[in-house]
Amino acid sequence: MLTVNTNIGAMNALQYLNQTNEELGMVQNRINTGLVVAGAKDDGAVFAIAQNMRGNVAGYRAVSQSLDRAISTVEVAIAAGEAISDLLIEMKEKALAAADASLDAASRNALNEDFKALRDQIATIVNNAEFNNYNLVNNSTTAITALASADGSKKITVLDENLKLSASIVTVKTTSTISTQAKASTMIGTIETTLKNVNAALGRLAAGVKKFEVQGQFVQKLSDSMQAGIGNLVDADMAVESAKLQALQVKQQLGVQALAIANSAPQVILALFR
Repeated sequence: MLTVNTNIGAMNALQYLNQTNEELGMVQNRINTGLVVAGAKDDGAVFAIAQNMRGNVAGYRAVSQSLDRAISTVEVAIAAGEAISDLLIEMKEKALAAADASLDAASRNALNEDFKALRDQIATIVNNAEFNNYNLVNNSTTAITALASADGSKKITVLDENLKLSASIVTVKTTSTISTQAKASTMIGTIETTLKNVNAALGRLAAGVKKFEVQGQFVQKLSDSMQAGIGNLVDADMAVESAKLQALQVKQQLGVQALAIANSAPQVILALFR
């Protein structure tokens, strides 16, 4: 049937052309964003899974930052402990020299002044060994705690080490001197005990840093794996999308031509009236 009111061929051609244009728009969006699932309307289930995984990745970033801060805090404490250990070695040398019974008074006084300067330097180091408002060597806090899981339910803790003078680790007192041969002789044993204590504390702090570092490496691997999983779910395959784009562009051109042919069909009716 020939009619000018209804052109079924043109209507069909237009439907296919619209469908092709819609598919072309989807492919172009995937190429522009690099994502096959950019939003919930693309695939609600996959988008929800990807968003949950992105939330975990964000949590792992916070965990990594927490662990990095804790590592830096403990490393500052270790640096302080190492400096104190070096000072104790120098103090032992001064005490040994002052313990010599044949030493004259002037020399002993000079050694004692050096000893007191080294002793006071320990207090200065302890007071300044702070990072991020944490000081793990001056007895101002009991421990440093870092996040260990993306939901915050798990944590890692490293205890402090009190390296203040006159404490249980550093048994050298704030008033200790080597002003006499007897005091110097006694101080040698005190310093040797303190040196062993400080080195043991350094070992504990180093083990704490190792805990933080191992957890940090593990968290980074988890985050990398999670990001790879997100990519597998939502990333577009550019090779596939490129092939689709070319095919749809050809279909679009053919659709336009088919619509033009269908629209010209009613003109055949004019021949009936010549």
